[in-house]
Amino acid sequence: MPSASTGASTIVDASVATAVRTEAAPAPATSTGAAPLDDVPADSRMAPGGPGYRRMSLALFLAGVATFALLYSTQALLPLISGDFGVTASTASWTVSAATGALALFVLPLSALSERFGRRTLMTASLAIAVAVGLLVPFAPSVGWLVALRAVQGAALAGLPVSAMAYLAEEVRPKALITAIGLFVAGNSVGGMSGRVITGWVAQEWGWRVALGVIGLIAVGCAVAFRLLLPAPKHFKAGSLRPAVLVRTVRGHLANPLLCRLYAIGALFMTVFGAVYTVIGYRLTDAPFSLPQGIIGSIFLVYLVGTVSASTAGKLVARLGRRGALYLAGGTTTAGLLVSLADSLPLILLGLVLITAGFFAGHAVASSSVSHTAKEGRAQASALYQSAYYLGSSAGGTLGAVAFHAGGWAGTVALGLLAVLGVVTITVVGSHAARTQRRLVAVHR
Repeated sequence: MPSASTGASTIVDASVATAVRTEAAPAPATSTGAAPLDDVPADSRMAPGGPGYRRMSLALFLAGVATFALLYSTQALLPLISGDFGVTASTASWTVSAATGALALFVLPLSALSERFGRRTLMTASLAIAVAVGLLVPFAPSVGWLVALRAVQGAALAGLPVSAMAYLAEEVRPKALITAIGLFVAGNSVGGMSGRVITGWVAQEWGWRVALGVIGLIAVGCAVAFRLLLPAPKHFKAGSLRPAVLVRTVRGHLANPLLCRLYAIGALFMTVFGAVYTVIGYRLTDAPFSLPQGIIGSIFLVYLVGTVSASTAGKLVARLGRRGALYLAGGTTTAGLLVSLADSLPLILLGLVLITAGFFAGHAVASSSVSHTAKEGRAQASALYQSAYYLGSSAGGTLGAVAFHAGGWAGTVALGLLAVLGVVTITVVGSHAARTQRRLVAVHR
């Protein structure tokens, strides 16, 4: 994940923890039938300075750039799309929500296909389809067609994060895994941020269709380089799809109250984030700010704050505990929402900084906790978190735009505050459940 707000970190934390543990103890086959990683001699995997490592790192960096540049390519362009098609903010927001919602729905089934047909195969197919659709997107004749094409694009991109994490876990030595994943996450961050910034400046001069065309061409270059650079997997062993086993594993995760709370927290944090960044362009386009499209696109540079806050989440947990860190993240997000109500550009920017910092910290804590909680079927546990996360993004984009249409920026802030209240309530319930469980254990002793 973690990545900056691109969402990539959803699976990253769980995958890191799982793969690092494989060096210390034998791992059973995955719930979808993949062979244990420890059947592979450790010294045959890639490591920094070794054969293929640099090619692999660059390939996955470029895949990350392409994936998240495409996924959020329309977010900075929503005011222009609204004006061109004559639709409301809530309708235009579906060009983002359709992509993230489709990704959320397809990530779990595509994770199973990755186990059967291979990581590189699925990543190549995902990028190829998403890039092909990306070249068609600028020619959408109506907003309906644009939304439909974006949904197909999001569904295709669902195969990339899961397969990339699995590829790294199988092909890279565990001690080098965090570094390798860091480069992939950096690609996610660069793609998610640059896609918005580039489209903003290009659209200011030549319109939103040309801007999306530029992103499509950049993605083509990244996809071609990815396929040429990525070394063929040496340690993948195909497993059967075994849908019954997959269903049983997923059902077990959904029956775990703590995992469900973590999924809900991830979705609610992303609801806030999706709502704010979907609507902020409309607010800054309107009076009294009336900012040009290029400047609005550059607002997404605030995402760099999230990279810092996510990287410090581990220290926060060590000092405050998991729930304390979630309370702090929720409080920071709340402060940012309230500050952003001011009709002052510097205060709005400060509000965005606080919202971004709080979101990334909360997301990092919740996603890493999934790995800590799930004792088996961790890939599916992480995929479920990613599904919830992107459903939150989809819901936030759509509901945030509806709230903005009904009540202006204050309406969007109200939606965000309700979502943060949900995070706090769930965390309080979790704290109570933990105390109750400790008391029961003490009694039985």
